[in-house]
Amino acid sequence: MEETIPLSRRPDYTHQYNAISGRHGWLRLTPAYSVKMVEEILEAYPDATHVLDPFCGTGTTALCAIRRGIPAATTDINPFLIWLANAKTRMYSQAQIDETRRACQHMLQLENGKFSPIATPPIHRIERWWSEESMRFLCKLKGAINQVPLSSESCRDLLNIAFCRTLIGLSNAAFNHQSMSFKDGSIEFDLSVDHAGLYSADLEHVLTSAPELLREQAQVRLCDARQLETQALGPFDVVVTSPPYANRMSYVRELRPYMYWLGYLRKAREAGELDWQAIGGTWGIATSRLNDWDVRTKYANPHLSEVIAQISKAQHKNSRTLSRYVHKYCEDIYAHLASLVTTLGDGARAHYIVGNSSFYGTLVNVERIYADMMDKVGFSDIKIRAIRKRNSKKELVEFDVSASWQK
Repeated sequence: MEETIPLSRRPDYTHQYNAISGRHGWLRLTPAYSVKMVEEILEAYPDATHVLDPFCGTGTTALCAIRRGIPAATTDINPFLIWLANAKTRMYSQAQIDETRRACQHMLQLENGKFSPIATPPIHRIERWWSEESMRFLCKLKGAINQVPLSSESCRDLLNIAFCRTLIGLSNAAFNHQSMSFKDGSIEFDLSVDHAGLYSADLEHVLTSAPELLREQAQVRLCDARQLETQALGPFDVVVTSPPYANRMSYVRELRPYMYWLGYLRKAREAGELDWQAIGGTWGIATSRLNDWDVRTKYANPHLSEVIAQISKAQHKNSRTLSRYVHKYCEDIYAHLASLVTTLGDGARAHYIVGNSSFYGTLVNVERIYADMMDKVGFSDIKIRAIRKRNSKKELVEFDVSASWQK
């Protein structure tokens, strides 16, 4: 059953709301969805005992759940996101916070030469991102974070989160975000920039919400969402998640500044390999591999078949590649849902926040495809609720597709 309501852009249902929500605002990342949206869904389940998010992102669902005193588990295939979610859902003692603040003061005495700078990360055309002076500062700062003596790696995680905020704040990326667009004009070093002061302020922003008392714990696992049955997780009674959309958004591409600086990527090929493993990735070698993908259809749907055919026939050099992209995306999500049901308890309710897509004028009604896939793997009471308009294109909408599981 599809529920329709008048739609607006609802900025409170985007990352904009997260920025003012404590730990949720530590880093603005593309995979993050709205804290408010998650809170409203969890509000409907006051008796929930175990929450799952199989597409971890920045740990939004898990953090919302443990704040409410509900044990949670979350998984992702990207090790950087696993690190960030672990850091966001961890308890920090006042002693750790005080030690982190002292370490910052010690590290910023970079002129003493005590800490060795790291090598400049091998980001393609890195000169577009940072001025020479900012890169020099960041290399010294990261070397200090790696080498400063600390009694707990939790303190180092806090320093690194602040470092991620600073490296984007100093970058030439548009909107101080890890988008692939850049501000107009050449990068010039502004002598008025207080690099050390910016980092100190970013760390204080992080430390302000670090003392928060969380009422439960979260399990954060590195895992392929198509193989949840291997993790011995569950049983869960509520699932709240936002998987990658079928819109060619490469999370690895968007996250690569952080992943290179923190050592999760060392070569461009590693980014392409990870994107190929992820659902919905098409960056680098993932694109070429799509053309060689061995189509083995396990999920059939008339609408999907029509969409694939229409996209393939479009008069565009990438039409065949993108038709295969949509096909593989749906096959992967179907495999995920078949795996998900092995983790659910009787009467569990699942909520999937998804957006539809358009390729060369062909609308992919992803919400209806999800509903059909849920039906095929055994879910019941399936509902589609339109949440908000995603942008100025009236046909692009975000939905909550929910369903119940009965053993």
